[in-house]
Amino acid sequence: MPTLRTPDERFAALPGHPFPPHYLELDGLRMHYVDEGPRDAAPVLLLHGEPSWSYLYRKLVPILTGAGLRVVAPDLIGFGRSDKPSERSDYTYQRHVDWMAGFVVALDLRRITLVCQDWGGLIGLRVAAEHEARFARIVAANTFLPTGDRTPPEAFFAWQKFSQEVPDFPVGRIIAGGCQTPLAAEVIAAYDAPFPDERYKAGARQFPLLVPSTPNDPASAANRAAWQVLERWEKPFLTAFSDLDPITRGADRFLQRQIPGAAGQPHVTIAGGGHFLQEDRGEELAKVVVDFVARTPAG
Repeated sequence: MPTLRTPDERFAALPGHPFPPHYLELDGLRMHYVDEGPRDAAPVLLLHGEPSWSYLYRKLVPILTGAGLRVVAPDLIGFGRSDKPSERSDYTYQRHVDWMAGFVVALDLRRITLVCQDWGGLIGLRVAAEHEARFARIVAANTFLPTGDRTPPEAFFAWQKFSQEVPDFPVGRIIAGGCQTPLAAEVIAAYDAPFPDERYKAGARQFPLLVPSTPNDPASAANRAAWQVLERWEKPFLTAFSDLDPITRGADRFLQRQIPGAAGQPHVTIAGGGHFLQEDRGEELAKVVVDFVARTPAG
């Protein structure tokens, strides 16, 4: 497939992001990931969503590694420092699940703590359900696993419409608009860094159309199958949603009801966080993850 690769100089001297790049090839595409902390420690897999990249997790990395954990934070294909197929038709929900599953298997990650937000959950929960033995626990933050059997909120449809109609897809401003805390100009520029021009944004443009919003969506059947696994999932499952996200509001309560491993867990509502709570309350989210790992030792 025709593919673009963002020049490395676009990522020079990013504020708050001193982490060296690592790369893995999957299906002829180069996937970038951050890999910090002891290699023999249990990994925390941090999955970002749309239209962000692993930069979103920079505030969590030193706290997690400081607790002795290994942090692995990949960039989805089409985002960050990963390769970007230039045709929108090359982006499908199933391909993203397959790419992330291939990543987990290639690195042979086991005893994984999954931390997922936005599309990180749509992909990560699928991978966890389909590779259950590799995962020890899950932290879901402002995310869900939709099947299209429930109508999304109006805020989602407004976002979907905007994403297709705006002439220049403003990635950095979109991130800033999903935060409660004002972002510095250089941070907004860091979110724009992966996308030198519109040609690089095929994935960012396509992702809003890939969310299952009707029962006959191409991904609905596979997501229902994943729910069959999650509805018997007894490993620790924690929700750590923010209080000011109109897109995923209420999904935490649904996850808590449906997933057995969520019973009795100290679920958290993080005050003052928008959709991108890693920006607004990153340090707080990191401490939630550290405490959750400490109190739920893997069997």
